[in-house]
Amino acid sequence: MAYINRKKGSKKLAVMRQAKERKRLDSPTPDYPIELPELRRRIIIIDYDFGKCVHRIDLYRTSRVDCYRAKADGKPWKDFIGWSKVLEGVRKSFLRVGSPRSC
Repeated sequence: MAYINRKKGSKKLAVMRQAKERKRLDSPTPDYPIELPELRRRIIIIDYDFGKCVHRIDLYRTSRVDCYRAKADGKPWKDFIGWSKVLEGVRKSFLRVGSPRSC
């Protein structure tokens, strides 16, 4: 097998990278960081299994973008909790209910 010399392609890619970098430097700088609202998400759960039961989880802004300060039904729940842990808590908070057996 012969070694393939790719110098032409490398020059073309280098020119493309330089043009992309030039375009990035010439454009106006974006505003960092994005100002997030105090209340970022609200989850309302209505459970009808054993009568109507309503729960509300409010997720507030923290110093980290990927974490929330959570309140469940108006009471503090967790100070730093991620979205997947919130969903895990919702999932685990409901009882497993067996299906009614037909005769």
